[in-house]
Amino acid sequence: QNDFTVLIQGESGTGKEVAARFLHFNSPRKNEPFVPINCAAIPETLLESELFGYKKGAFTGATRDKVGLFEAADGGTVFLDEIGDMPMSIQASLLRVLQKNEIKPLGETRVRVIDVRIVAATNKEIKQMIAENSFRQDLFYRLSVLPVHLPPLRERREDILPLAEHFLHIFCEEYNKNIKRISTPAIDLLTQYHWPGNVRELRNCLERSVLICNEEVIRTYHLPPTLQTAESSATDTQLPFV
Repeated sequence: QNDFTVLIQGESGTGKEVAARFLHFNSPRKNEPFVPINCAAIPETLLESELFGYKKGAFTGATRDKVGLFEAADGGTVFLDEIGDMPMSIQASLLRVLQKNEIKPLGETRVRVIDVRIVAATNKEIKQMIAENSFRQDLFYRLSVLPVHLPPLRERREDILPLAEHFLHIFCEEYNKNIKRISTPAIDLLTQYHWPGNVRELRNCLERSVLICNEEVIRTYHLPPTLQTAESSATDTQLPFV
């Protein structure tokens, strides 16, 4: 079934959610829900009810039953992004899900059994957080049955051109452009740049370039100024065969 939990670690923008979706859609659960949850985007006071749901009357304003995101993902995969931002109080409830496949909605007297696979991701140093008592060690070991490290883009420069060409194809279709390739000097700039924003920054870069390009070739002057001021000897001109 390949249902082991996975912890994906890497800098922001390295493609952790893309990796999580790949795991889901290449698993027996591919026809079931994939539910992404950004633990840093939901206020702590709402996170437990968002994850596990609640019963009518559980608290002021709870006028009806609410199905939590874990129950909504039953049979599929829950992707917990920014797991390092999950409060300690919620970590205990998550541990119960991992150990017993059980959730307990707020105000509910009985637990509910669910069937979900959990893939988590973080850009934080979880082992350091454990040492600082801000992340549960037992939860870390439960999550990292299969730990995956996504290196930053600057450490895998061989991926830059294939990714750039992939994004070029996507945005040409989206914006109805007929751009055939990226010029050699532009490729030089792309591969020499240090990409602090990783794959996300590269994607944004190609989208911008496609939008402003009125030729059949992406050239250096179509790239963002941050790339053009990077250390490079690459030059590009208006010549049609550069």
